[in-house]
Amino acid sequence: MLDDRAKTLLKTLVERYIADGQPVGSRTLSRASGLELSPATIRNVMADLEELGLIASPHTSAGRVPTARGYRLFVDTMLTVRTSLSPSALPEEARGQLQPDQPQRVIANAAHLLSNLSQFVGVVTSPRKAGVFHHIEFLRLSERRVLVILVAPDGDVQNRVIFTAQDYSQSQLVEASNHLNAHYAGLTLDAVRERLRVEVDQLRGEIATLMQAAVQAGTEALNESTEQVVVSGERNLLTVEDFSSDLGSLRRMFDLFEQKTQLMRLLDVSSRAEGVRIYIGGESQVVPFEELSVVSAPYVVDGQVVGTLGVIGPTRMAYDRMIEIVDITAKLVSNALSQK
Repeated sequence: MLDDRAKTLLKTLVERYIADGQPVGSRTLSRASGLELSPATIRNVMADLEELGLIASPHTSAGRVPTARGYRLFVDTMLTVRTSLSPSALPEEARGQLQPDQPQRVIANAAHLLSNLSQFVGVVTSPRKAGVFHHIEFLRLSERRVLVILVAPDGDVQNRVIFTAQDYSQSQLVEASNHLNAHYAGLTLDAVRERLRVEVDQLRGEIATLMQAAVQAGTEALNESTEQVVVSGERNLLTVEDFSSDLGSLRRMFDLFEQKTQLMRLLDVSSRAEGVRIYIGGESQVVPFEELSVVSAPYVVDGQVVGTLGVIGPTRMAYDRMIEIVDITAKLVSNALSQK
């Protein structure tokens, strides 16, 4: 536990470092904190904060900089942010980029808007489709190879070839599709999967097996039918002073944006939380880079969380401003997609 004096000095140090990008010395802290403390007292408190792992001393300077743990304490206990801002707080030009339109265009524009407002990297996951099927058909292609045809209520068609453990005749496949269409049409694939777990004992073995395979195939086809995450503004990191001299870090970050797998994992975690979340580099495997922080928030359509968006930048970022940008953009995306 830190006393009030230590908290004030840590808060001042983090704010000065975010603003200036230079290690903060005891003389600067004495002036900026408003505390009437001697330089010796401030140095003692700084030593205590360093021992706790909240600040560190670069080799080239007598000043201190925040660590990931220091940023975390600052964000969790010392940051005051207005997250109740209305989307109207953004310039009209920015709001105009997220008018109801094709969902993928809204997502692409949102990533671009996040990048422009933050001057870092904007990321947005595409809306997860509910996976409701209106009609399903099975077509025998050859021995143990079956084509699954899924038709969504909006007419979207997904095809998937599955390999079965046994050979089915076309009449068996028709029987299975008729059963599915009669009892499960209109449900989401997730709901069908849950019902099958309960009802599998009451169904004939071959029908249950085919339906389970169809649900899995439909889910995979749905996941592949849209670009999972849109990234904008990666080149902004080239101008960030914290990274400009470390080509190795930049290369690893660009690999992260290109592969997108880790981004999806991170944003999937964020979608299960309410409101704005902050992930500071090095805290977990989710953000594997000490130099990066992520500010993210879920967005909703008709009251249901369908995706996540956020800003990725250096740990030395203005967290209060990033939180506002992400919060407002999430509201704009929610409004645009709900109107659509």
